[in-house]
Amino acid sequence: MFDAAIAAAQPMRRLPPFLPEAPKGRLIVLGAGKASAEMARAVEAHWPGELSGLVVTRYGYAAPCARIKIVEAAHPVPDAAGVAAARRIAEIAAAAGPEDVVLCLLSGGGSALMALPAPGLTLDDKQAVNRALLACGASISEINCVRRHLSAIKGGRLAAMASPAKVVSLLISDVPGDAPGDIASGPTVADATTCADARDILQRYGVEAPAAVWELLESGRGESVKPGDPRLAANQTHLIATPQMALEAAATVGRDAGLPVHILGDALEGEARDVGAALAGIARQVARRGQPFEAPCILLSGGETTVTVRGRGRGGRNVEFLLALGLALNGVDRVWALAGDTDGVDGVEEIAGAILTPDTLARAWSAGINPKQALADNDGHGFFAALGDSVVTGPTLTNVNDFRAIFIGAPDGA
Repeated sequence: MFDAAIAAAQPMRRLPPFLPEAPKGRLIVLGAGKASAEMARAVEAHWPGELSGLVVTRYGYAAPCARIKIVEAAHPVPDAAGVAAARRIAEIAAAAGPEDVVLCLLSGGGSALMALPAPGLTLDDKQAVNRALLACGASISEINCVRRHLSAIKGGRLAAMASPAKVVSLLISDVPGDAPGDIASGPTVADATTCADARDILQRYGVEAPAAVWELLESGRGESVKPGDPRLAANQTHLIATPQMALEAAATVGRDAGLPVHILGDALEGEARDVGAALAGIARQVARRGQPFEAPCILLSGGETTVTVRGRGRGGRNVEFLLALGLALNGVDRVWALAGDTDGVDGVEEIAGAILTPDTLARAWSAGINPKQALADNDGHGFFAALGDSVVTGPTLTNVNDFRAIFIGAPDGA
């Protein structure tokens, strides 16, 4: 089912129907994100005419392209390669003419990969804020609100640079709710949030941002492109792959195997450990009471939880979810689960996620591993790796957020 979810969001399958008509001028391809290189490869494979461009993707996520330049940079904390790529993307966009079409390929990870600090800020400033936001428990929507107001390219600015050229944006969503402004922090769409909103988020989470960041936000110089801006009037935006599409593909696999599948939601948010405890409560009720669903069945969910890192571990929202799920199940048998990020990277680890079995906790205790301590340390990756239960996919070349599947087996004798 996890494989099916990833396959359903592959750019080569999803992108071709959304290609624009051939322009009178040039087709210029620009993009950023973990799936952007594979999206560029899909464009090249299905575009009969001339084209050129540049996209930036995560290290290890490049795809072979002949006409579109592929640049690799760091994620989730931006680096100099990402800044240089963003600067070149901005230059290319600004050179577009009225008869050109700028095709923007955007997916999850684009916020960090296409990092162009606003005037007055440095890469160090952006890195410091990014690290603090990733560790404080802020939602992805809150994180991206801040990013948009510290950027010279996000929050509609890339599309404004390309005006008067028409901009067509093809998006692979990795965010709860599929809001275009949150996918890669919305470089081609208008943004209704403000510098004051960004400042409030930093204050709410106690983020100790550099002085230059506070000055930018308080002065209003970091304001993004707002709805109604005429430079964006003729632009088009298309969602070509979403978490819901991936969950539906996975559900088909389960149903084809003769099992009832229930999608609980494609946009679950909150602390990963809290979501794990909540879904454990549902799984217990199914296993013991046959409510709200009869076992056997599969519960699917997607979205993007958060981890507030307080311990010595490496974080990872999918493994933290699974560890909390296992602890909350507290010995309930007949429950298995898999949780993984569809991009193949859970947090900062080159590990997609892990699996949970009915005997996970017993195996851990027998091996001298304390699961409660592992959760307290935010060390889900260390916990599951020690048991040999990590899920490693390598680069998947797409990104439709987290995939969680819980299987509750039939009662004994049923």
